[in-house]
Amino acid sequence: MIAFAGLLERLAFTQAADTRCTLLRHYLQTRPDPERGLALALLVGGLTLPGVKPSVLRTLIAERTDPVLFDLSREHVGDLSETIALLWPTVADRAVPTLVEVVEATSEASGAALSGLLAGWLDRSPDPTVRLTLLKLLGGGLKRPVSIATAQAALAAMGEVAIADVAAVWLRQTPPYTPLFDWLDRRAPRPDTTDAPIFLPPMSAAPLDDPTALHPPDWRAEWQWDGVRVQLVATATDRRVYARDGEDLTELLPEIVDAMTFQGVLDGMLLAMRDGTPAPFAALAHRLGRPSASTTVRRAQPIGIRLFDLLIDGTEDLRALTFDTRRVRLEAWHARILPAGMDLSPLVPFSSVAALLALRGGIASATIRGLILKRGDSRYTPDDEGAASWLSWRRPPNSLDAVLMYVERERSLTFGVWSGDALLPIGKVALTPALATLDRWARAHTVARFGPVREVEKSLVLTIAFDSAQRSARHKAGVTLRGARIVGVRDDVTAQSADRLETLLSLADQGAPPIA
Repeated sequence: MIAFAGLLERLAFTQAADTRCTLLRHYLQTRPDPERGLALALLVGGLTLPGVKPSVLRTLIAERTDPVLFDLSREHVGDLSETIALLWPTVADRAVPTLVEVVEATSEASGAALSGLLAGWLDRSPDPTVRLTLLKLLGGGLKRPVSIATAQAALAAMGEVAIADVAAVWLRQTPPYTPLFDWLDRRAPRPDTTDAPIFLPPMSAAPLDDPTALHPPDWRAEWQWDGVRVQLVATATDRRVYARDGEDLTELLPEIVDAMTFQGVLDGMLLAMRDGTPAPFAALAHRLGRPSASTTVRRAQPIGIRLFDLLIDGTEDLRALTFDTRRVRLEAWHARILPAGMDLSPLVPFSSVAALLALRGGIASATIRGLILKRGDSRYTPDDEGAASWLSWRRPPNSLDAVLMYVERERSLTFGVWSGDALLPIGKVALTPALATLDRWARAHTVARFGPVREVEKSLVLTIAFDSAQRSARHKAGVTLRGARIVGVRDDVTAQSADRLETLLSLADQGAPPIA
């Protein structure tokens, strides 16, 4: 448990992808089985332990510390699990629980037995980092800290094999992945991956800075749809839908899987649909956030796939072909297969840079984020860093002036606009290191506290950029923002001069139906 807790702490403070991969690889190389397999499953969301409710955690710490001290500490620290980890008294001369012990014991425990186990493990853990890890594991605070793509890259580096080979083996394994590690450690042959639906690393688009440098005849344009990029992988024996980071979405999209009666790999965009046309992203997020994809949920929010590339047709790998050739193959494939709930992302014709500028400037739909430009002669190469064969050109963002209202320590900032004489919150953004000055300002201008949340003086005006707005009955202000981010602080205006809700509602949704 000590090694796993140390890994989690280092990952939490490491942003660089290469460094995170190195940290994980070192852990997997140095820890024994089955610990490393169980740890890997916990990190990528492949294994979830039974949960202990926050009320139970508060009861446990109330039995062991002064309530006034706990309240003061909770207010200062801001997070329940972190406060408990720091305050919990430990019992000396007892062995720290191992990760294997924790996983095996919790698999058969629930209720009072589970809280008793947790209390005993906390007693045995003198290191606050270990205690915090235990509380995250059983308190629901471990939110998939490692992507599947990072995990597979670490495994590939560990075994000095191709990531694609790891991906194929991974798909056929369950925690603690013993055959996978036996193969990577060269103690056993590679496990059978016959007909495995392998996730292929997707090709990325670089931001377009100067459209005037383009030579239009070399490029093809498509709309950049506001959805979730997915990869459809179908073999003779299995069908999978993956997100762009390799997360398996198959269980959430049964209607898509049912329509995958083909063999091949396709790249596309998952969209919420309304009357056969794409709906704003908020509707899709609501659908994917549901705990199940029941018939009722599917009827309430239909979905579809807008296809834009064919990577494997049957068993033929097309990635070495040019985009123009793959596009012809994709159109022929779609006309032949006619998969239910799937259509083609249309190519948008343009003959000059001026026409391209007009296309981007004329985007009015809340379901289109901009343009994707692809060289006609480009191969499908995910690691194509220098050639920039695909380019993303987002629509110009909307902006408004909003007032900072609340700050949740180390988590988020909430901002609002005026409705009558009252400020209404309209969105929040993550509190990143780049926004540390705003966190410091909030500490000096706090007027009230609600656990980890600080209410601040209503005097700081922020410039908020956002991609689109949509009316929503699920939000107090009746509107939700897509892609909101803070781009500046307005020192030249007063809070009373910030924008009003009526202005935002006039932009909301740009004609798309509201979210129920």
